[in-house]
Amino acid sequence: MNLKLREITTTAIFTALTAILAQISIPLPFSPVPITFQILAVYISAVILGSKLGALSQLVYVLLGTVGVPVFANFHGGLSVVLGPTGGYLIAYPIIAYIIGKISEKELSFVKSIVGLILSLIFCYALGVLQLSFITKITIEKSILVGALPFIPLDTIKVIIAYILCSRVRDALIKTNLIKC
Repeated sequence: MNLKLREITTTAIFTALTAILAQISIPLPFSPVPITFQILAVYISAVILGSKLGALSQLVYVLLGTVGVPVFANFHGGLSVVLGPTGGYLIAYPIIAYIIGKISEKELSFVKSIVGLILSLIFCYALGVLQLSFITKITIEKSILVGALPFIPLDTIKVIIAYILCSRVRDALIKTNLIKC
């Protein structure tokens, strides 16, 4: 991938946005998974940047955290986080950013776009729940109860807000040639 300075800078900004929104973290007493705004940043990045740069912004985010930069929730970082109970969600971010970006690049109806975005969220939950279950040695059912179900309402709202607001931002940036589709 041959990137221009503008693309590198834009990607870095959205990597930083993810790191910042990760720090808005609310621990839940019944779950090792906190409520964060990381997923909102993933959707914002992917809708605005598209598939390649959106995925790259999230890959850089995960790699920075993996090597120890404290970008994950509660200023954590390191391989232990990625291999820990919540690592499956993090691993899903570049993948779902690519999917979300592809959806945002197509001219789909609002309903089809939202359905696609919700399906990508389900994929993120699936990877997260599987790793949560494996690492904590709790059943898949229990992992779904503590690692997915409590997050569905707020995450669904985040996804819809990100799509509505950011698709307009993306269109404006394309018209002004600040990003390319």
